[in-house]
Amino acid sequence: MQNNLDETNPKLPARPPPKRAPGAQVAIAAAPAPAPPAAALAIRDLSVSFGANRALTQVSLDIPDRAVTAIIGPSGCGKSTFLRALNRMHDLVPSARVEGQVRLFGSDIYGPDVEPAVIRRRVGMVFQKANPFPTMSVADNVTAGLRLNGVRDRAVLAERLRQSLVMAILWDEVKDRLDAPAVSLSGGQQQRLCIARALAVQPEVLLMDEPASALDPSATARIEDLILELKESFTLVIVTHNMQQAARVSDYTAFFNMGQLVEYGPTLKIFTNPAKQQTEDYVTGRFG
Repeated sequence: MQNNLDETNPKLPARPPPKRAPGAQVAIAAAPAPAPPAAALAIRDLSVSFGANRALTQVSLDIPDRAVTAIIGPSGCGKSTFLRALNRMHDLVPSARVEGQVRLFGSDIYGPDVEPAVIRRRVGMVFQKANPFPTMSVADNVTAGLRLNGVRDRAVLAERLRQSLVMAILWDEVKDRLDAPAVSLSGGQQQRLCIARALAVQPEVLLMDEPASALDPSATARIEDLILELKESFTLVIVTHNMQQAARVSDYTAFFNMGQLVEYGPTLKIFTNPAKQQTEDYVTGRFG
């Protein structure tokens, strides 16, 4: 039998609100602070040396997932060195020595049992100058990484080709030219082709080293639009000398100088209310 005191009984009158004394304050619970974004890459005490030359010194920061992080700073400050440490590119340089820790979604990419090739598939890279394979077609450029990883199914290759070119905002421009040499494309198209090639192997993070520095304003705008679209699905880290570009496309900004991380935070704060005088001097053009 149902309890007559059950307040869910629709026949019972609604409970009146509690009485309070006139002028009494109503307690309002503070809204919980938003949770910090999950880190795709957690970097701790990262240092990089080339022989006796220390290029990067004890850098620590968390790079959030599904966001764009811009790396800024004057020439020679360690930006590209930092970027290449995030997917073990320095392993290819005999004199390079990397110390510290880089964790990709919790896993140490410099662990003793970790294959660099696996890391470079999970953390793709696009270089400053477009570097399509000159003897290959547009289609073969995009699928080269897949074939290298053992994918032979033609249907899978064709679908990944289309998906990657669509994501790189290039499909409509080349869908009737897939067998043409990659070097027949314009400079901006070649850069987007290289981005499509990196996306084809489905990385989790995409690194971009000055991806638009060699392009005209129209091609640069296309690359920036592409970056904003890609962050819906990928974590992006870009090195740029262009302050306006960093402000336009990034969610977070890290300012480097002389091999050290000076300041890191939300892009709006870095550009409008930096904590360090060095940062303010750089973003306002006083040096660099």
